[in-house]
Amino acid sequence: MYNCNWAVCVPMANEEEDFDSFTEELKNILNRLGTGKVYFVVDKVSKDKTWNLCVELEKQDPRFCAIWAPENRNVVYAYLRGFREALTNRHDIIIEMDAGMSHDPKAIPMFLRVLNEGNECAFGSRYINGGSMADSPFKRRLLSRGGTFLANTLLGTHLFDMTSGYQGFHSHVIARLLDYQLLSTAHFYQTEVRYLLRKFRFAEVPIHYQAPSPRVSKNAIRNAFKTLLHYFVKRISGDAVFISRGNDAK
Repeated sequence: MYNCNWAVCVPMANEEEDFDSFTEELKNILNRLGTGKVYFVVDKVSKDKTWNLCVELEKQDPRFCAIWAPENRNVVYAYLRGFREALTNRHDIIIEMDAGMSHDPKAIPMFLRVLNEGNECAFGSRYINGGSMADSPFKRRLLSRGGTFLANTLLGTHLFDMTSGYQGFHSHVIARLLDYQLLSTAHFYQTEVRYLLRKFRFAEVPIHYQAPSPRVSKNAIRNAFKTLLHYFVKRISGDAVFISRGNDAK
């Protein structure tokens, strides 16, 4: 039976310019499917009217929920805060995506289909048949392609895309993920999650991605290499880390 109890978690910061176009696309998907809930997580990094717009939309449409999270220290905390809210409200399927039209809401039905076909995780991929990456500077493309190659080589994974931030999970996977102390504080989060969840049943989903910004901070790159090295050392020492599907987690 097709599971329709799903939610989307979206960190939101300084999204005023694209807010209307993004939320209209989400509404179209919600209307088309007749189900779904959207959680917007906003913190103090946002300096424009994004929070006010989220609150106003929540008042107009109960399918949207605005979460004020001033304690968030980075985007990873925003993702996890959204996950906790969705889990508390007992959604069976939880999807994470970015705002600003970098992730196309039209892909949501495909994620739901994959997660209703026996997969516990669905990972967005720009580099499989049907996927693409547009309007992205060379530096971002290099980081994405190079990051995937390096992660697969050092961590022993075999995904076509290890760095995409568009992904979905069943609630029991989210529950286990929230119990684990992640090392990532920025972009490497997606790679870390895919590595840790490699024991779960998963499939890659083709997505169309367009990056709004060429900038990746030095701190983010430094954290990525530090985290990658940590798991690589664990792997070659015979103490490979993963989040288990059972009652024990290594």
